[in-house]
Amino acid sequence: MKKRFTLFMALFLVLLFSAASAFAGSGSISSDAYKAGDVVEIKGQIEPGSDLYISIAQQEMFAPNDTKGAHEVKRFKKDAKKAGFGLDTKIPPLYYLITNVPEKFGKVDKKRFGGPSVLLKKGQGIYSTTMFYLKKKLSDVDATARAMMGPIKSDEQWNFLRYANETGYGINTITKEGSKKGKIDIFSRSVITDQSSGNYWDKGTSVKFDKATGEYTVSFKSFRHTAPNTKFDVYENGAKIGDYVIEKNGFWMSKGYRYMNPLWVVIGAILVGTYFSMIGAAGGMLMAAFQVLVVNTAGPVGINAANVLKPSNIALTLFSPLGSFWRYAMVEKRVAWPVGLSFGVGIFIGSIWLGKYVSAVLPMKAYQEWLAILVLLMGIKTLMEMTPKAMDKRKNIKAMTQKFNKEIAAAKAEGRSAQMGSIEPIKTGLMDYRFKFWGEEFQINPLLFAFLGVFIGIVSRSFGIGGGFLLVPAMTTIAALPMYVAVPISLIGTCFSSIGSFIGYLMAGYLPDMTLGISIIIGGFAGGMLGSRAQKMFSEMTLKVVLAITLFFLFFRFFKIEIWI
Repeated sequence: MKKRFTLFMALFLVLLFSAASAFAGSGSISSDAYKAGDVVEIKGQIEPGSDLYISIAQQEMFAPNDTKGAHEVKRFKKDAKKAGFGLDTKIPPLYYLITNVPEKFGKVDKKRFGGPSVLLKKGQGIYSTTMFYLKKKLSDVDATARAMMGPIKSDEQWNFLRYANETGYGINTITKEGSKKGKIDIFSRSVITDQSSGNYWDKGTSVKFDKATGEYTVSFKSFRHTAPNTKFDVYENGAKIGDYVIEKNGFWMSKGYRYMNPLWVVIGAILVGTYFSMIGAAGGMLMAAFQVLVVNTAGPVGINAANVLKPSNIALTLFSPLGSFWRYAMVEKRVAWPVGLSFGVGIFIGSIWLGKYVSAVLPMKAYQEWLAILVLLMGIKTLMEMTPKAMDKRKNIKAMTQKFNKEIAAAKAEGRSAQMGSIEPIKTGLMDYRFKFWGEEFQINPLLFAFLGVFIGIVSRSFGIGGGFLLVPAMTTIAALPMYVAVPISLIGTCFSSIGSFIGYLMAGYLPDMTLGISIIIGGFAGGMLGSRAQKMFSEMTLKVVLAITLFFLFFRFFKIEIWI
């Protein structure tokens, strides 16, 4: 009797094991290789009545200790203590958990963002959307679901996963797949389900699952900017069933970490460079917006996007002025050299030396928002200067404008190009520089603007820009210079600030993406040449209106009140 019972139990266990093994790890992947952006399909069958958990994890893991960026090392040390992970905690930079029960891992909730932080409490903002929030602790996930997550097993890994996918810094430094609204990274997709949910992060994902039989077919769209030759492991309810590789799909920028035809970057840089060389302002800001919204410059895993975007951006603020400067300085001779050089020295000191200390101490968000208020005031002041009352007080600019407008009208009538006036120095001194332009006398204090240049240099280093958006309105409002004189001076200043900022980034160990940088140089230089020729087609009033509009745009940009969201 005892032998029969033992035999029966053995047979039962064999049958039970066979039934379980029929479902364990039965899934298959439709291919072992895909191009970035392709749809990945997985089919299989799990134990009937069970929930479905498909984990897709990048094979090469990342820990904060792996980064080579000096600024990132400091940031991770600070954030790791608050977020509850170690510097040696490893997670897959790209990780997806596809399931029919996403609620076991987190919840959908509102997300508000945008607007001045000084006026808003935490969690407030002028824009509202939704996102998927992971549970605060791994222990909040039930034991069954916890065992289905593939390589994510410890509390520290869960905390690091939340940090990497739900904070702007984590997304821009680790995952590189943020769901964006304008420039704002809301979060990065991690837990996803069928697109019938209506959630924007589930778009492109299909989950066909019959819980009664356990049969399933899952497909999801791979990240369009997955680096070439990135390998992924696939887990079915906790058991690995295979792997696949994502192959190259277009021209890959290794540091920009994006697929992008360089020709589009050249075209964008030409447009921005032309605009920049006409008004002497916002070239760096507009190129940064182009990189964020069109190129989506991201940086390699472990390096924050800003530390690739900014050094690449400086290529435009350096080479676009060079493209226009020959005409301004040598052909038309309208460069006020004493002012330009004093500006340049101050900006160089601010950008290469003081900038790194100030930007490290000041909270960037608050710093940015005070700057927004400053550019708003400058924009309002620029418009006020155009009123008849203000023009009557500045008789030299009014007279110069009238003379130039007559020349424009005569040039059009005679079918020729308008002739620009040249600067005629009267007195050159450290604190008193006077010159004539179109027969009208102007006076400026070069030393005062050297100190102003230090401040602008600090700003340019912090944002990776040239600083022209402060230079030009400062010269037209404080020094009462015409736009035709202010712009060439601004271009000298931006050259100095760009050189100083670029050296600062090199000293910190950050290099631009070479393809991105070269494309910006080519486009920026060409745009500079076009802008210097196009400027004389517009009146002083028109150029000031364009400058004011640009300043208002920057106000919205700094406060994250973008009209394109």
